[in-house]
Amino acid sequence: MAKLPYVTSSGNIEKALTGIKSAAVPERVTQDFVKTILKIPGGSGDQMTAFLKKIDFADGEGKPSRLYTQFRNPASSGRAMAAAIRFAYQPLYVRNEYMHELDDDDLIGLIVEETGQPHDSSQVKYAFNCIKALKNHATFDQPNEADAKNVEEVAPETPGGFRFPSPSVQEGEKSNGQSIGLNLGYTINLNLPATSDQAVFNAIFKSLKENLLREDDA
Repeated sequence: MAKLPYVTSSGNIEKALTGIKSAAVPERVTQDFVKTILKIPGGSGDQMTAFLKKIDFADGEGKPSRLYTQFRNPASSGRAMAAAIRFAYQPLYVRNEYMHELDDDDLIGLIVEETGQPHDSSQVKYAFNCIKALKNHATFDQPNEADAKNVEEVAPETPGGFRFPSPSVQEGEKSNGQSIGLNLGYTINLNLPATSDQAVFNAIFKSLKENLLREDDA
């Protein structure tokens, strides 16, 4: 049975999220930031500081996460909040992968199942109210085609700083009625040793050339 994240005053969620969008990104999300900048004082501010970490808007030390900065961007705000809900309430998604689409009664029932609390308990009520407040800022649809085209895939960089090209398929030139050629590329990722000895790198790349990059394999 999981204890789901919540604050006792769900109205402060709207205040916090509005403040996050309008305020500069802090070095750390602290109680001082929440109480002074987001203007949620007292014990409610303490709750909100912990809650922002539980929805993955900040790490354990309070450093703002990628979701925090994405939420501030109008183009990605809704999807960032959807990801935050999935992170914070993952136990509910284990029970129902469409948790965010449930009506109020079914959502309360799901919370009751997960927490083991009575349906009229304060814990169930607080968790329900917080999920509803977060959902007001969430977009659960998938990124559209235009968004996907703007994502550039980059081949991973090895610890030694070497980057190999991503896989590629190129068409050969068509001339004199000849068929179109097809050139296939492949990616090789190396975990290089932590050394400054150039001889080590020379030996690695010599072996790579002799065993993997022979022209007769093309």
